[in-house]
Amino acid sequence: MQNGAQKNGDSLALDRARLLGFVRVVVGGQIFELPVQSLSFEKDGAGLAGGFFSKDGQLGILVDDSVSAPEAKAQIERGTAEAVRHLSQRVLN
Repeated sequence: MQNGAQKNGDSLALDRARLLGFVRVVVGGQIFELPVQSLSFEKDGAGLAGGFFSKDGQLGILVDDSVSAPEAKAQIERGTAEAVRHLSQRVLN
């Protein structure tokens, strides 16, 4: 989980996030449409912001809105990989 994209979602402010699109993830024959949202993260120097999140049954991917397009793409790719791991554990166990 990346800085700001905590699994329990305590520090997420999804009501301020801007929807960028969706990522489709297929795990165990099940299809999941994960929203990709852009959000401003507070910088604390602890690492990169963004990534996969799971909050109150909602799943998605967050991207730091202050990064360049290539960095946003990398955050989406990392978030998608995290989502696949999370969903694989949930669906296949």
